[in-house]
Amino acid sequence: MQVIGLCRFSYPALGGFQVEHDTPSDRSAFLYARDRIEERFATFETFTLPPLRAQTDGDFTFLVVIGDDFPTVYHDRLMDLLRDIPQAVVQAHAPGPHRAVMKQAINSVRDDRKLPCFQFRMDDDDAVSVTFIERLREAAQDCRPLLRKNKHVAIDFNQGWIARPSKTGIDASPTVEPLWTAGLAMSSKPSAANTIMNFGHSKLARFMPVVSFTGEDMFIRGHNDFNDSRQTGRVRKVDLVSLSSEQDALFRQTYNICSDHVRRVFSD
Repeated sequence: MQVIGLCRFSYPALGGFQVEHDTPSDRSAFLYARDRIEERFATFETFTLPPLRAQTDGDFTFLVVIGDDFPTVYHDRLMDLLRDIPQAVVQAHAPGPHRAVMKQAINSVRDDRKLPCFQFRMDDDDAVSVTFIERLREAAQDCRPLLRKNKHVAIDFNQGWIARPSKTGIDASPTVEPLWTAGLAMSSKPSAANTIMNFGHSKLARFMPVVSFTGEDMFIRGHNDFNDSRQTGRVRKVDLVSLSSEQDALFRQTYNICSDHVRRVFSD
């Protein structure tokens, strides 16, 4: 089965944000502001990319969508970070309706396999475990009857961490949450044009079977000052504490994420 992961790297979509702007140029100015974009690059480098480099199953596509007005200096920097990830594909799109553009982007990298395509989405401060692709294919085998009978099936790995990287290291808290984006994937039959971006992640169970797997850490939800959901002020408070030495070792083994790397990048 083909597996596609989508990451929107500061793409100035029309819609898709909880913070609204009057024009696409206003949105781009917000997204590309120096303090914000520096933090996004830092979380992308230290959280998102390390586990993708270390996947135990490397047969996947990592699709990164940026705006066609993405400044050249940032574009070059992004390409440097992705240089050693052969699964990475970068696409630049003009501002457009969020779901429609993402649907087009995902379908453009689908191949002609006669099997369902698994898709997952993540923000540029999220992470998946190093076994995510392997476990996803194992779950697909477990759910073969469902995949045969349904146009779409969601696989929800609902155990992981909320974590905040900074120059002092990583503060985090374990969590079990249903239908959070980073640990969530959806199958799409070859005849189905809709993608995971055509559905609100928290509402997937209204449209398709959802199979949940608990008991293994599979995702990290990034927590930082520039989370879109944190800009409105209507967010749940999360108590995060510094990783213990045992938890730090767990992050290295499960996510290939290193606290020393985090401290170094955020100090710079």
